[in-house]
Amino acid sequence: MAKVELKQPIVDEIAGVVSDAQAVVLVNYSGLTVEQDTALRREMREAGVLYKVYKNTMMHRAFAGTDYEKLAEHLNGTNALAVSKEDATAPARIIAKYSKQFNKLEMIAGVIEGNYNDAAGMKALADVPSREVLLGRLFGSMQSPIANLARVLNQIAEKDGEGAAPAEEAAPAAE
Repeated sequence: MAKVELKQPIVDEIAGVVSDAQAVVLVNYSGLTVEQDTALRREMREAGVLYKVYKNTMMHRAFAGTDYEKLAEHLNGTNALAVSKEDATAPARIIAKYSKQFNKLEMIAGVIEGNYNDAAGMKALADVPSREVLLGRLFGSMQSPIANLARVLNQIAEKDGEGAAPAEEAAPAAE
């Protein structure tokens, strides 16, 4: 069996991993200790992000002819892929968080929902809050005016209740 035939399943695996992905982020992990890498992998797994190391040549072959082809120009050194099929910003947020703690970790580039982003673009995306946080803010801002209206109406009702006398006391007695 030729070497190319032995490597084809790995290329197919990478192609399968990145297909239908919301986010694919290329990471340089050289210089991380085992403990640091373990902590990073644990948080990635908890967020539903696949974090895996592949050979650069295999990633290059898998990216050829896809939306991820621009990532191939960054394939040198020790690289890993962080792939999320659910949350488009999760890999970038987690990597940015850990790159602040571990100076050796570097976010190189990524493709978010089919759009290529360099390192600066990925760092900007990392600052975007998660979907749950954004939805919470949206619902909070929608709820605030309704709650304020309810408070005002309640205060008006209480004020009207204090100032008005009962109907029996207000009318003079007819003799």
